[in-house]
Amino acid sequence: MAQKDYSQLAKAIVAGVGGKGNIDSLIHCITRLRFYLKDESLVQTETIKALDGVISVQQSSGQYQVVIGNQVTAVYDAVIAEIGVEFADEELTSETVAQTTKQQNLTPWGHVKAGFSQLLGVITGAMSPIVGMLAASGILKGVLAILTMPQLGEIVSPKSEIFIVVNAIGDGVFYFLPVLVGFTAAKKLKGDPVMTAVVGAILVHPSLVAMNGKSLLTMGSLNFPMVNYTYSIFPMILAAWLVARLTKWVKSWLPGYLQIIFTPLIVITITAAITLYLTGPIITWLSTGLAFGIQWLLLKSGWLSGLLIGGFYQVLVIFGLHWGILPLLANDIAATGHSYLNAILSTTMVAQGAAVLAVAIKTRKTELKELSFGGAISAFCGVTEPAIYGVNLKFKRVFISGLLGSAAGGFVSGLLHGNMFGFAGSWIGFASFLDPKNPSDLSNLWVFLIASTVATVVPFIVTYVWGYNDQMQAGDGLAKPKKPGTVK
Repeated sequence: MAQKDYSQLAKAIVAGVGGKGNIDSLIHCITRLRFYLKDESLVQTETIKALDGVISVQQSSGQYQVVIGNQVTAVYDAVIAEIGVEFADEELTSETVAQTTKQQNLTPWGHVKAGFSQLLGVITGAMSPIVGMLAASGILKGVLAILTMPQLGEIVSPKSEIFIVVNAIGDGVFYFLPVLVGFTAAKKLKGDPVMTAVVGAILVHPSLVAMNGKSLLTMGSLNFPMVNYTYSIFPMILAAWLVARLTKWVKSWLPGYLQIIFTPLIVITITAAITLYLTGPIITWLSTGLAFGIQWLLLKSGWLSGLLIGGFYQVLVIFGLHWGILPLLANDIAATGHSYLNAILSTTMVAQGAAVLAVAIKTRKTELKELSFGGAISAFCGVTEPAIYGVNLKFKRVFISGLLGSAAGGFVSGLLHGNMFGFAGSWIGFASFLDPKNPSDLSNLWVFLIASTVATVVPFIVTYVWGYNDQMQAGDGLAKPKKPGTVK
């Protein structure tokens, strides 16, 4: 099948955001184009919303987000082809971004908000390229756990060569997460991705991993312990910031003919030392404490947390704020090996998919039926934006039905202490509910099946009976507007 041409859509989007001259830089996630603009007052939001191929628009975390859906990569490539590759390289646009920021007169609270937006932007930029790989790796590890189940006759032996190879494939992304996070965070922070990745590689060097818990240095009563950085995220985000700052500082005084060798030597050595002896242990302890704190809270509050988190999480997705939760999930799994929170969030994806599936089955409108089926499949595979923006938010009751379903599913998951051992959720992530260390224990898989069934049945029935009929009109302010100049 020939690939669809998105050049005209790209031109229209660029014109809608104020033209090439109003763009600082552009990144994308699984479903959205994320513009950093100089002046958002120049944007023609209603015109962009009216474009075929655009699902919706959001403004969040200092970004102007154009929701595209599953074709976001192709549209992103078309936009970059239209405006130039330099807009995809944030290092080349950093001076423009800094210039724009300096021109803003912010109050103290404004600076706090701007700082938080920048932090969230760094986390988003660091995690969004990796999320798909984390989900895929989690599914692979879950499937491997199924193949080693005694109930199935242990199709694959944990001591076999094939198990070792497949486990390494599934575990590689998690084990070398500091390298990947370092690379992506450095790109976001305008640092050197390769130097930062090298720092990440140092942290997970086998000789250092073997020293986990031992002392790296003792100075009087001060002891600097070695901690395990495999699976870690937050230490490398700070390391990426250090690399970016140190690189600029070293280049400011080091002669040009020495920079190619001595810049990486100085920057990598200093950053690795600071991370290993100071910031790394502190951040790791805080991250581990945060992970155990979240799990303790979820276990103590049980059904209440499940009800509230399940009921409101997809509201965060509307504003793109769910990206701030993803590092917490990854940190949760990295620190403890499992996540009660992710088990609850899995039901929210199922519920929105079930709600839009009810629309697909009930409607007689061909275009809406196709859009709804596509949204349901996407949601059951763990990506809810096409369902939410394509259908559910346009018919408010459908979205509300999904929230009711996810609250019910979250309630069950919290009540039964559902637990996940991988990153991928929704129906496609069933294998993530098997403990790789104890594949014969099916208790969490049963909790997943019960909670996900509830999260499917409740919103489907509510949507079918109350949430949607073909006489309904898309909700005001949520539906895609008519194209300018057209008549109703």
